[in-house]
Amino acid sequence: MSQNTAVSVPASTRPNEARVHETGTAFTILVSLSLCHFLNDMNQSLVPALYPIFKDAYRLDFAQIGMITLAFQLTASLLQPVVGIVTDRRPQPFSLPIGMACSLAGLIMLSFANSYVLILMSAALVGVGSSVFHPESSRVARMASGGRFGFAQSLFQMGGSTGSAVGPLLAAFIVAPRGQGSIAWFSLAALLAIVLLANVSLWYAHQPAMAARRGRRANTTAVAPGQLPRGKVIGAFTVLLVLLFSKNVYTSSLTSYYTFYLIHKFHLSIQDAQMLLFLFLGAVALGTFAGGPIGDRIGRKPVIWVSILGAFPFALMLPYASLMWTAILSVVIGLILASAFSAIVVYAQELMPGRVGMVSGMVFGFSFGLGGLGAAALGRIADATGIEAVYQVCSFLPLIGLLTALLPNIERQR
Repeated sequence: MSQNTAVSVPASTRPNEARVHETGTAFTILVSLSLCHFLNDMNQSLVPALYPIFKDAYRLDFAQIGMITLAFQLTASLLQPVVGIVTDRRPQPFSLPIGMACSLAGLIMLSFANSYVLILMSAALVGVGSSVFHPESSRVARMASGGRFGFAQSLFQMGGSTGSAVGPLLAAFIVAPRGQGSIAWFSLAALLAIVLLANVSLWYAHQPAMAARRGRRANTTAVAPGQLPRGKVIGAFTVLLVLLFSKNVYTSSLTSYYTFYLIHKFHLSIQDAQMLLFLFLGAVALGTFAGGPIGDRIGRKPVIWVSILGAFPFALMLPYASLMWTAILSVVIGLILASAFSAIVVYAQELMPGRVGMVSGMVFGFSFGLGGLGAAALGRIADATGIEAVYQVCSFLPLIGLLTALLPNIERQR
């Protein structure tokens, strides 16, 4: 059958093999991607988890701490859209293990870094690995979804969120007592991820000819080409980026400075503060997984509504809560806020069908970039006015969720 004929034949009349390929979920591939996302983000989360150690060892201020986050997240954010655009035009299956190798090199450098400049360079190299991993992994997850796009993204994202939660815990019980050099042990996790990603790349490379392009055509289920004018697409994508700003800057305030806040306000030890950070990040992992399947059932826009705006009352209470209620509120905020990300990713992919790599790269990249810029700005606020003021300022960010009303209803009736 020719390529043109294949495009025009309805799904119901295609051969059985094609229908199985489009509707079946390659679950093993999704699990492998989720596990690699776990290992990748576990290693990346070591960077903010080590901030208290770096601060004491190198006498850093909060602004310098924020610059470390910025160095990591800027390299990740600036390169991700570029990687996405390139792989949309010419898929690069084996870029996945190569990207993970960059993260491996950054981890080894971080374990031996003996100056602030080397710490910045190591963090930036880890960011380069992330810039390659996220957009291409998101594309492969969509290819393997069998049409369950929200579920596939949530399973993929849950691996990353769980890794981000486990990283600080491992840092508290392994790196904190043994010192900076023990980071080198985590290179074994990166090596495992390289092996798994090599297998995923082989699956990707052996898909039928032009699989990525057929995948882009199959991804137009939510919006028919030309249904939305270009101006509305740009406007909707702009709203999504503003919503990501609200979500990621607030999340950055907790991932980067929550331990300092707990130590300052409640006089906790580093390990106790890391345990509460682990609870928050664990809630983020659960919320991340919930958002995708719920979005498959009720639509992405309602999930985005509830996720971002729903965190507002809890964020308002957090700066004035006791230790017990601080822990509870942070968990609730993590659950609610995190459910938005998978919904935003899939909504954006459906908004711009056929450009999965570019859209994924922009969403992931913008998220990392906003987190880095937010961490740098919040660090200066903490230096100038105190760490508690950070959470008083950030408590109003979820109000930006009101802009969800401007998003068009692009999904078909379910």
